[in-house]
Amino acid sequence: MESQLFIPLKTGAFSLPNRIVMAPLTRGRADIDGVPTPLMADYYTQRAEAGLIIAEATAVSKRGYGWVQAPGIFTPAQVKGWQAVTEAMHKTGGRIVLQLWHMGRASHPDFLNGQLPVAPSAIAAKGHTVTPLGQKDYVVPHALEIEEIRATIADYRRAATLARDAGFDGVEIHAANGYLLDEFLRDGANKRVDAYGGPAENRVRFLQQVTEAVAGVWGGDRTGVRLSPRNPYKGMSDSDPVGTFCVAAEKLNAYGLAYLHVMEPLPGHRLAAEGERVSPHMRRTFKGVFIVNGGYTQDLAEKALENGEADAVAFGVPFIANPDLVARFRARASLNAPDDATFYTHDAKGYTDYPLMAKG
Repeated sequence: MESQLFIPLKTGAFSLPNRIVMAPLTRGRADIDGVPTPLMADYYTQRAEAGLIIAEATAVSKRGYGWVQAPGIFTPAQVKGWQAVTEAMHKTGGRIVLQLWHMGRASHPDFLNGQLPVAPSAIAAKGHTVTPLGQKDYVVPHALEIEEIRATIADYRRAATLARDAGFDGVEIHAANGYLLDEFLRDGANKRVDAYGGPAENRVRFLQQVTEAVAGVWGGDRTGVRLSPRNPYKGMSDSDPVGTFCVAAEKLNAYGLAYLHVMEPLPGHRLAAEGERVSPHMRRTFKGVFIVNGGYTQDLAEKALENGEADAVAFGVPFIANPDLVARFRARASLNAPDDATFYTHDAKGYTDYPLMAKG
């Protein structure tokens, strides 16, 4: 009996040859201006057998930028750089969507010409970041005013349009992992008392408005959303993750999305949180294609599909170390070990030089 990982999947406008999704992975291989490089085209085309590639988190604006040599999608040069990536991908027959990213309070003034990063409330993220000037503590951000929220929604709309110009097949809205949209969703970071704060229905409002704007460019069937209901990264928390994220899943049903992508690491993963898992509740609430991510092996992914926990599974680190991951899964072959030290360096080592599976 063939593994369910290899059963084709229709998700929105996409027809996927398999259910093995490449998760978005920040790798820091753009240039210092956030322009994608030819090396990035090599990296993605090596992995083109994935049912769908979700390209790495990509800043929607200068104010949303905050990672050394991460890509952007807000300048003509960045669009041109991405065009080379998508053209190379499409020559292989692969499918690639762009993840739209605003770092919110996880950015730093060193990236922003001295301006404060922005957030729903003036509460600093926990920990530190790395800027062009070295390691720095996170700072207390500027709480967005209503007009600034509207301008940020316009930034997402413009970035979605530029992603279309760059040749992508669709987009994913990054509303996970302690970045701006996630900061609005979770009440540990969002202490607002206006229409964007308080009950979950209010905290979801910004995500709804961004989704409406982006889907207005692409159509819901070429738009996905990524959420991380319990990721504690950068001090994120919520008093009722099940309640909050089921409200989010329910509200997102209105847009006819291509998929909902939930990053909730399995027990034993370094980012796994204690307490009740939220994704099973979201699965029952969301009416479309449901993708899970976080510590899945081939066996665990197959079990998740067989049990109806998901329609597809996204893999991150396994794709870093195994450009031919799909072929390895099909052959049930062993996997390369990842070189953690090269995850966020800036050259080909640990990026495009992992060995392929031996033939025969």
